Formats: sequence, C-alpha cells, structure tokens
Amino acid sequence: MDLFYLNPLLFLFFLPGFCAGSSVLPPGPVDVVAGKSVTLRVLVAKNTDDIIIWNFSDGKDQTNVGTLRSNTSQLNDPYKTRAAIDPSNGFLTVNALQNEDSGDYSINILKSSGTTLTGEIKVRVLVPVSNVVIKSDLDEAIENNSTVVLTCSASGSDLTFSWTNDTVPIVADGKRLIVTNMPPSLDGGSSKLTITGVLRSDLVGPIFCTAKNSLEQGKSPPFNLTVYYGPEDVTINPLKPSEYVTSNSDFNLTCAARSSPPATFTWYYNTVEIKASGPILTLKTIETQGFGKQLADYTCRAQNAKTKRVIPSSAVRFSVMEPIIDAIITSPTSALMAGNSSANISCRATSGNVTEIIWLKDSKALSASDRVVFSSDKSSIFISVLQKEDNGVYTCKLRNSVSEKEATYIMTVSYGPDPVTVNGKGEVEVDTEVVLTCSAPSVPPANFTWKLNGTVLPPKTTNLVIQKASYKDSGLYTCEAFNQVTGKTTVNTHTLSVKEEINDGLSDGAIAGIVIACLVAVGAFIALFFYCRQKVPNRSSNKHDASIQSPY
Repeated sequence: MDLFYLNPLLFLFFLPGFCAGSSVLPPGPVDVVAGKSVTLRVLVAKNTDDIIIWNFSDGKDQTNVGTLRSNTSQLNDPYKTRAAIDPSNGFLTVNALQNEDSGDYSINILKSSGTTLTGEIKVRVLVPVSNVVIKSDLDEAIENNSTVVLTCSASGSDLTFSWTNDTVPIVADGKRLIVTNMPPSLDGGSSKLTITGVLRSDLVGPIFCTAKNSLEQGKSPPFNLTVYYGPEDVTINPLKPSEYVTSNSDFNLTCAARSSPPATFTWYYNTVEIKASGPILTLKTIETQGFGKQLADYTCRAQNAKTKRVIPSSAVRFSVMEPIIDAIITSPTSALMAGNSSANISCRATSGNVTEIIWLKDSKALSASDRVVFSSDKSSIFISVLQKEDNGVYTCKLRNSVSEKEATYIMTVSYGPDPVTVNGKGEVEVDTEVVLTCSAPSVPPANFTWKLNGTVLPPKTTNLVIQKASYKDSGLYTCEAFNQVTGKTTVNTHTLSVKEEINDGLSDGAIAGIVIACLVAVGAFIALFFYCRQKVPNRSSNKHDASIQSPY
C-alpha cells in the first residue's frame, strides 16, 4: 500500500487548499445500540472527480476505513465485510457495530478544484438496556422503625436511573429518602434507594426502577415490600349507639382498626374482660355473661402480632332494653345536580337501639346498585353520581323488637334542560294565528327565550303566539331553554313560512255555463233586432198612402 493509503490524513495536511469545517458532517455524537448499523451522512454535495477518505480513531490509533475514488470504493480490514461507501454521496455505513467501534470518524474530501474539506463526528456504541431488577435488604419492615435499602441494577451503557412509586416519581430529600447512583459504565450500573423510618405509603407501590440511556430504556418488574403497621384508628361501630338496647335483639358491636397484619381484639365491660373473640361482640354474648343490665362502657383493644402494639378504642355506653323514640334523617344541604353531585343520606335514632333499618324511595323498597351503596349497617346510603331519576321521597324506617320510627327526605336533583322540542305549523297564510310551543324537561323548570332570525323576541314563556301572521313573521325561530341552577342551555329551531291567500278560482263547469249563457244572450238580442225591424213600417210609404186617402 502506498504512502497515501498508509497515512492519508498526514498527507492531506500538506496539500494546498486544505480546509476543515464543521459543515462537512452533522454534529455529534451519534449513539447506536450494539449490533445495529449506523450511516454517517455527508453534508457537502459530491462531484464525480472528488476523492473521499474515511478514517476512524479510538483515541489511541487511527485506522483508514476506506477510500472512494472515481465512484469506486476500496475498504480496508476490518471493514471490508461490514461497511460501505455510497458512490453517489459519499455516505459511510457501518454494520454490526460493537463496543470497539466507538470513537471518532473523520472524512477528507479532495475536491477537483484542489480544495480539501475535512470533518469529524463521534460515534458511541451502547450496550442495550436489560436485566433491570430491584432487590431489598429486608423481607419485611415495621413502619417508623425500619430502614429499607432498595438496590436497582441493570445492564447497559451510560445508564441513568429513576425511581417511581407506581407512576409518581420518588424524589430524594437527602434525609429520609436518599438515592445513590453508581458511576455509569459501558456494561451496566446500579442505584440505591434508602428509606429511613419507612412508612407504609413509601412502598405501597408497586415500586418501579427505570434504567435508560440516550437510545432506550428498561423498566423493572413491579416491586412490593410488606410494611407492617398499626393498630391505629381503633373504633367501635356503632360509635354512638342508642342508650337503650332491646333485649334478645340482633344488636352487636363491631371493632375495627387499621392494621397490617390484621389486628386481634379483646372486649371489656367497664374494666372486666368479656369472654369473646373476634371483631364482633353480640348482644347475646353480653347477656349470657350477665352484662348489660346496667348502663356501662364497652371497649375493645386491638393488638398487632408483628408490631407488638396494643391500642384501645374509645368507649360506647348503653344498657339493654329501650324503645326507639324518634328517627332523624340527615341529607345533603347543598344543591344537587345530575351527572355531577353525589348524595349521602343517613338515618339514626334519637335514642334506643336500632336492630333493623329499611330504606324506601317513593314508597317502594330501595335496593343497592352500582350507584346506590349502603353502609354496612344500612344507616346511610351513598348515591353516586346522581341522575334525574333519583328525584323523589326517601324514607328510612328504624325498628327494634318493641318499636318502629321513620323519617323522610325529599331529594331534588337539578338537571337539564334536556333536548328542546319546538312544535307548531311550518306554513301558514297571512293574517292567521300562529302558536309555537317550546318544551324541555328540566328541574327547576327552564327559562325560555325566543329569537327570530337571531333577534330576541319579547315573550319569555313556553308559547310564542302571533295573532295575525304577516310576511315579516317568516323566518327561523330559535327557542333557548336555560336552567338557572345547572347553568345549562339547550337550543332548537323551527322554520315558519307565511304566504298570501290562495284562491282556487271557478270550476271548468262554471266557466262553460257562463260562456253558454253569453251565447244565448247574444242570440236572443239578434233575434229581437230582426223581429222589431219587420214590425215597424216604412215611414215614406206611409206618408204616400195617407196623401191618397185624405179627402183634403
């Protein structure tokens, strides 16, 4: 190989007209995943006589990739089988890229004018992102007590890491939440998330780790870690029972607590332990053990086997046997709108123990549905989202073994106006009365506005009355229905055409009769004329005859 091919770049520096410019190649770097191909574009138009030389440098040594001369390319080892120089534009394509192909690619263009153009671009071959996994130093943790260290590792080049709790980014605060990232490498990396005094919300997740570089990213499988907590918010239901409970009823107390794992419960009558297990204390258990005859306090204590914490509930106070005095229903106080509002209706007794609650709507049994949800003790119903069909009278009946009381609530759900309907004639004659009627289902009733060809008309009622229609009353009538509560407006239009009176005219028989009558009249007139002419004598002849007959 001659000196030109051994060190073309050195040779070019001594050529006259040598010129280096950033406009020869696009700006870099160019990132490519290992195993893929890259094409390095040339921004300068190629002439037939141009000589293009591509070189590669890994930072230590420079290698001649190939030369394009007279539209014929010559490639050097190891590029003969996996590279090509496009003879039409000088673009260099390198296939099956490996890590060792990362480096600086330079071009030298010997123009036929004697000018030499050079350019350089960096190519980075990246290892694909893979094997993104999260591991924990603990199998389980205690809330507020444990420190958890999560390690996310992945394979790939120049990786950066991010953590999310489900879809919410985890932001390190440098105190309780600390993220430590290892320096990026060519084949992988890792990140550590340290959580001090872990909370249940920290890992309720699932937790995800994402590793990415400039070309691609990978996401870990969902990670969950059990964080034990509680018990807390220990409550007894009903929290405020009636002061008196009917004997032998199905009344019971339910103890609940937020706890992981679920808490176990112990019941007490004042300070005396009741022999009962589980979260439910029945009236039968109370009476069997001789309790309930006196007004007393009932409490439960919740215990967590993992956290070793024991938390008591507040006390509920009642005695056995007393009728229900009255029922009170609690209803929403704000305006309710269909498709937007929800309603919670609750019912309770002013005193006494309630053993049964029945809900009615418009005197019919109210059943649970996907929108109507009853509380566990049926003391309240939650309706979401309200529809216009929910309008009506809601009744709750409170019962025990000795009494029954009820309360009602009239629910008004504002809706509409629904689609407007305009009724009336489309064509009328002049001076005819016209009545157009506009209607739209709405609660409260809608306000109506009429417009003719966009001009507002005076009446604000459902009916638009035109006493005597004229031509100017023709046009497009628009009815707008507006609900003051929902703020909604619906519109419909009606076209009215006012035309002049149409005369049907004489029938063919009448016209024929008139013609015949005229002809008969004309004939009669002619006959009379000739008749009269024959009856009247000639005046001159009469004079002559008279002169002959006269004796004088």
